[in-house]
Amino acid sequence: MTLRIGNASGFYGDRFDAMREMLTGGELDVLTGDYLAELTMLILGRDRLKDPAAGYARTFLRQLEECLGLAHDRRVRLVTNAGGLNPAGLADAVRALAERLGVPVRVAHVEGDDVGPGHPGSLTAHAYLGGFGIAACLREGADVVVTGRVTDAALVTGPAAAHFGWGPTEYDRLAGAVVAGHVLECGTQATGGNYAFFRDGDVRRPGFPLAELHEDGTCVITKHAGTGGFVDVGTVTAQLLYETAGARYPGPDVTARLDTVRLTQDGPDRVRIDGVRGEPPPPTLKVGRTRLGGFRNEVVLVLTGLDVEAKAALVREQLEPALAKAADVRWELVRTDRPDAGTEETASALLRLVVRDPDQAVVGRALSGAAVELALGSYPGFHLLAPPGKGAPYGVFEAAYVPQDEVDHLAVLHDGRRVPVPPPPDRLALEDLPEPPLPEPPAAGPVRRAPLGLVAGARSGDKGGDANVGVWARSDQAWRWLAHTLTVDRFRELVPESRELTVTRHALPALRALNFVVEGLLGDGVASQHRFDPQAKALGEWLRSRHLDIPEVLL
Repeated sequence: MTLRIGNASGFYGDRFDAMREMLTGGELDVLTGDYLAELTMLILGRDRLKDPAAGYARTFLRQLEECLGLAHDRRVRLVTNAGGLNPAGLADAVRALAERLGVPVRVAHVEGDDVGPGHPGSLTAHAYLGGFGIAACLREGADVVVTGRVTDAALVTGPAAAHFGWGPTEYDRLAGAVVAGHVLECGTQATGGNYAFFRDGDVRRPGFPLAELHEDGTCVITKHAGTGGFVDVGTVTAQLLYETAGARYPGPDVTARLDTVRLTQDGPDRVRIDGVRGEPPPPTLKVGRTRLGGFRNEVVLVLTGLDVEAKAALVREQLEPALAKAADVRWELVRTDRPDAGTEETASALLRLVVRDPDQAVVGRALSGAAVELALGSYPGFHLLAPPGKGAPYGVFEAAYVPQDEVDHLAVLHDGRRVPVPPPPDRLALEDLPEPPLPEPPAAGPVRRAPLGLVAGARSGDKGGDANVGVWARSDQAWRWLAHTLTVDRFRELVPESRELTVTRHALPALRALNFVVEGLLGDGVASQHRFDPQAKALGEWLRSRHLDIPEVLL
């Protein structure tokens, strides 16, 4: 008995017509949508400040305008975390929409994730719930299930547990569903989107992924026939490494062992996942907290032609008095200029100034005025990419943890009944696993200086202020070289920004992969805009572009 679960959204703002594409493109039992991320919770929190009835992803409602009847006719159940900070409000809005459209659907929701009262000073504070609240709603006949902050994988573990009748201690099966959910959660990242070897297929418009789940927890990752992109062991490996760390992947329902995952190409656009082992979940739930961190302003100055370094030094010295009171000042000179350039744009470098402070006045008019006043009295060719603003509030994301028993996980059924969802019966105190055995190092031979990306793929992302970079090899021979070459010290050499930070390497031999976690690289997280690439999305591609000595046999 196979359960076909698809995904139609990887973030708030994903492709609007994906829901229709997934409902019309082939057979499905459940369609999920992931709309929440750390930054999204902050955005929804600010929405709620303006309107207490807000706080959910309105895009989902607009998609349902044209797709709710379609899902009902095709008997596809919808499960989404679009409820954000207000799952009850979105559930009511879906009921009102269904009544207006004349579509008889039963709508349930999950709540209990809001732990704000225990975290004073936070704009939002929400625990990451598991999938058994979703399962309770589906078992009681819900057609649409709306949640707030659940883990991304819970959108798959909940339907799977309901469909197959899994209990809370069937850890291997649950872990298999968690792995499937993690592959699906970011939509087209599993079908060739954002993929290191994107030239392996046509990724101009990749189709969204789906998982064919089986009762034993195994699955096949695929996509609807005729859609763009491609699914192979590499695309699935890349997504498995995304925003993870070591061999243990803890969640509220189960701890999935990523070091047991086996990937097999099962035909065109089909990757089989099996072998996944599970352990009890940890005793605590992760809580994502957001708060307003202060105010931020940015000025980008254009430096054209000769003497770029001297021009940068002059304007920095001129602006120093206006920046004296700011709590945090960051300058970055981006050398996009070329000598003897054929266009003015390619003859220009960018000098980026970012200023933060708790006081808006410090980063607002004081900075803006000082920058504009230099227009006729600074370096030759002075101009800005855009006029500086008055300073905008920025957010901070922080992770905390609460005991599982302290969170009231509730399934609110379509008939209004409120069903408590008990915490898992067993808990696992997570400890670091011993380093797995690595393959024998390759034999010595001639080497050539070349980019790492010629022999390895990478995918990177953020977890609060930390960045993760997963790197994998596409052959056993390349893996032997990668495992012994890309040490923490070598990583620090290739990524100089990490030299003063804590870097942890995790090896996953079954995936021919290494996962690096760089603590603090992103400051206070994406909403604080700490660095040029605030979510570390391109950190892996930068790493792949760095040169080192690579055996010629691999090239």
